[in-house]
Amino acid sequence: MNWASIPATRVAEGIERQMVYGERLMVCRLRLAAHVVTPVHSHPHEQITMIERGRARFTVDGADRVLSAGDVLHLPSNVPHGAAMLDEEVVLIDVFTPVREDFLP
Repeated sequence: MNWASIPATRVAEGIERQMVYGERLMVCRLRLAAHVVTPVHSHPHEQITMIERGRARFTVDGADRVLSAGDVLHLPSNVPHGAAMLDEEVVLIDVFTPVREDFLP
C-alpha cells in the first residue's frame, strides 16, 4: 500500500485526511493549508503526531511549541491540544490508539 493509492477526504476547509486502520490502531495522513487552526480539544485516544513537511505551532496542555519536518509529538489520552499551521502547507501523520471511530465512514 502507498499513500498515493489511499483516497483523501476533505474534512474541513483547508484540511484533507487519508486513513489506514485496523482493530486497535489508526494512522491518518493530513494535509493542512497554511494558517489553518485546529482548536484546542481532547479525546480519550493516545496520539503520536509526526511532521512530514511544514511547520506548526502546537498548544499542548497550555504550553506552545513549534514543530517542523522530522519532529514527533506524543499526546497522552485526554490532554488538551490544538495547532496552528504557520506560513506553508503542513503534512503530518497522526497515529491513534484505539481507533478514532468518529473518523470512520
